[in-house]
Formats: sequence, structure tokens, C-alpha cells
Amino acid sequence: MKKLSAQFNKQKALVRRSLWAKAGFTLIELLVVIVIIATLAVTVFVALNPAERIRDARDARRTSDVDSILTAIHEYIVDSNGLLPTGLVADGTERHIGTSTGTPSCVISTGGCNVTVSTNCSNLTTSLANYLASVPTDPNGGTDVLTRYSALVATNGIVTVKACGTEGSTNISSSR
Repeated sequence: MKKLSAQFNKQKALVRRSLWAKAGFTLIELLVVIVIIATLAVTVFVALNPAERIRDARDARRTSDVDSILTAIHEYIVDSNGLLPTGLVADGTERHIGTSTGTPSCVISTGGCNVTVSTNCSNLTTSLANYLASVPTDPNGGTDVLTRYSALVATNGIVTVKACGTEGSTNISSSR
């Protein structure tokens, strides 16, 4: 009986060893899995194109900012019985929107997007203070002085607000 028990224990040990030997992965199997995962990760990263997603997000913000500025201008016009905000004139000239706490005290100068700080300007943000918490600035380098947004009031009274710093292939503007 002892002999039978000893043989049984030996066979049991052999079975355990053989199961343990088969339970692990070979180095080749591990390398193949790592290569497959790396290939999938690179494919997903390239497909998502994070730089393009960031550009799209900034353009989406510009679209929202343009709509906010245009809505604020129209709310001012409605509340003021048809008068334009200070600094905007219905002459068909594109004017850059901006402010400054120094000299000059504001920037709404002609030239649209190609504008530098001017000493002859009107402060649009004072007129729109009840409609905007602050004038939006371009998400890629706009400042209070040069927001990179412009406004144009045509002679027929149609107001167009434009984003100057678009990164996509289309211009961002809105008119009412």
C-alpha cells in the first residue's frame, strides 16, 4: 500500500509540473501580442489625428464667439431703438474689435484682421457690457487689445462678425 501511495504521489507531482510548464507564455507569444497592441495603438492615434481635433475645437469656439458677438450687437440695437453700438458705423467698413486698459483705451479700427492699435477708436465693449461678460478673444493668440474678431455694418444695416484667425479651410463669419 505504501508503494502504491508513493507511486501515486510521484504521478501527481509529474502532472503538476507538466501543467505548470504549459501554463506560461513563450517569449515569442508575448512579443507577438505586444507588436499587435502597438500596431493597433498607432493606427488609432493616426486615425484620430489629435492636431486636427484641436484645430476643429478652436474653430468651433470661434464660431460660438462670432455668434455671441453678433447676438450682443443685435440685442443692443433692439434695446437702443435701432442705434448701433458706439464704434460701429453703417458704412461697409470692416472694423477690428478690441479693448485696452492703457493708451489707447480701445481698438475698433478699420482694416479688419490686418490692424494695429490705433489711437482713434471707440469702445465697443462699453456698449455691449450688458450683453457680454467680456468680449471673446481668439483661442489661438487673441488679446483684449486685438481680439482677432471684426465687425462690419453694411449700408443696408446688415451686421457681419468675422473670426480673423481661422485654422480650417473655411472662413468663420455670421451675418444678420
